[in-house]
Amino acid sequence: MQNIRNFSIIAHIDHGKSTLSDRLIQITDIIAERDFQDQILDTMDIERERGITIKSQTVCLPYTARDGKSYFLNLIDTPGHVDFTYEVSRSLASCEGALLVIDASQGVEAQTLANLYLAMEHDLEIIPVINKIDLPSADIDRVKLQIHDDLGLDPEDAILVSAKEGIGIENVLESVVQKLPPPSGDPAQPLKALIFDSHYDSYRGTVVHFRVFQGRISKGDVISFMHNNAAYKVEEVGIFQLDMIKQKELSAGQVGYMIAGIKTVSDTRCGDTITLKREPCDAPMPGFKEAKPVVFSSIYPVASDGYEDLAVALEKLKLNDAALIYEKDTSVALGFGFRCGFLGLLHLEVVQERLEREYGLSLILTAPSVRYKLLMSDGTEATIDNPALYPDPTLIELTKEPFIRAAIIVPDRYMGAVMKLCLERRGINKNYQYLTSDRLEMIFEIPLAEVIYDFYDRLKSITQGYGSFDYDIIDFRQTDLVKMDILINGERVDALSQLVHRDNAVTRARTACEKLRDEIPRQMFKIAIQGAIGGNIIARKTVSAFRKDVTAKCYGGDITRKRKLLEKQKKGKKRMKMVGQVMIPQSAFLAVLKTDTD
Repeated sequence: MQNIRNFSIIAHIDHGKSTLSDRLIQITDIIAERDFQDQILDTMDIERERGITIKSQTVCLPYTARDGKSYFLNLIDTPGHVDFTYEVSRSLASCEGALLVIDASQGVEAQTLANLYLAMEHDLEIIPVINKIDLPSADIDRVKLQIHDDLGLDPEDAILVSAKEGIGIENVLESVVQKLPPPSGDPAQPLKALIFDSHYDSYRGTVVHFRVFQGRISKGDVISFMHNNAAYKVEEVGIFQLDMIKQKELSAGQVGYMIAGIKTVSDTRCGDTITLKREPCDAPMPGFKEAKPVVFSSIYPVASDGYEDLAVALEKLKLNDAALIYEKDTSVALGFGFRCGFLGLLHLEVVQERLEREYGLSLILTAPSVRYKLLMSDGTEATIDNPALYPDPTLIELTKEPFIRAAIIVPDRYMGAVMKLCLERRGINKNYQYLTSDRLEMIFEIPLAEVIYDFYDRLKSITQGYGSFDYDIIDFRQTDLVKMDILINGERVDALSQLVHRDNAVTRARTACEKLRDEIPRQMFKIAIQGAIGGNIIARKTVSAFRKDVTAKCYGGDITRKRKLLEKQKKGKKRMKMVGQVMIPQSAFLAVLKTDTD
């Protein structure tokens, strides 16, 4: 155990975690140079294209240090995005130390701080790593000052690296060996292991990623999960070295995988504790919680005969993504589909993209919404996330919506623009403080519903990419919620209904009506597009009719001849409007859901 080190790499988005992992893998020679590719731990196409890590990965690196001793370094690469914070916290609970990567040109950002606090909660030893020192805009002295002032770490301990150029990588491995403590735990005690991730193999079932804290686990053991009491017989245990390498047993301090004929990923919950059935440990590992969805949206196939394919695709995707929840849903306008819950907007985008790419589906998603709490007049409490389930407003006593605490770090020259954006989104300014002479941290409490649309994109554009943002959900607060409907030719289109704050209803309705007017093709009769709250019309746009010039054949003569022809045309159009059907193209639904504030 003295020769094992378990560590994680944490950082803000795009500070070079995956690139640093690549160099560590290359220097330890666990893969042939010809088989190597960038972002080797990111297995999905979408991760490579976007340059983000969605699924945390583990790899065991054999390393011979300068003192001649051989070590096994277990690297757990974590996602950097705020949606996957719980996954990061479970990965950190499996480690003794962390490399905190900071961009030499960007400096300390919002998620750098959030991840540091997360690592400190788990009492990890933290080694700061200043990456991208080869960039012309790198300012190492400024970043060292930020490490001292903002993070409270010793800047002299910071290791200077360029993961892209391969500079200073050996020093990182030496620091891991010298500064991080070896794992503790008694192999003779009853088995206690923490599940920090899992993935689905179509031939072998669920592969569980875990860290052993005490005891031993080997093939043939009957184990049980402490939170759902399910028992399984272990078929194989091993370690990760890009491929899965079979071992006889894993003992205290080691990180590895287990295959035990588990049919679905949702049975192996992240944060659960593994123990032996015949000799269980005294208590489960602390900190377990179920991943709760925050953003909800309905998914429908573009063609109605695509429902079965969508059902099969979601079932397969659920095997790989335990955080995704879904149930059947139906809409008058869009037919049969599924109501899905996601950890956040990035999670929603990833699921949508994977369904479209991996399963070849064409999808429509309804406007994302959050979960609201309603206190009814009879004293009961209801929770809704779907506008279609919104009850009669006369039966509702009060409504509550989730609020988040947002930490935004920006250069001070953007303070006014950020303040304006947050106040427009009904934010409450709680606090701000200067981290350095020209950078400040602003704390706001904002309704989650205002953030899930395009808040992050707007923040990035008004701060020219320098603004960084991190949030956590705090509580539910009273709000003035209304259901905004869209009527086309007097018919309510349920798929376009949205739950919005009363103050924003008119703006949202006008935007939706304008976009629909541009998308719905003209007919032989006028089409009225209206936004309404209950029976109150709050916005209207009209698609004008095609019109034949019926008076063209009249050469002069009495005006009554022209009028007669126009009246006849008017009656025909009125009759046509009563029987006419307005077909709403799929592009119209997509246009309404894309909110742009340009």
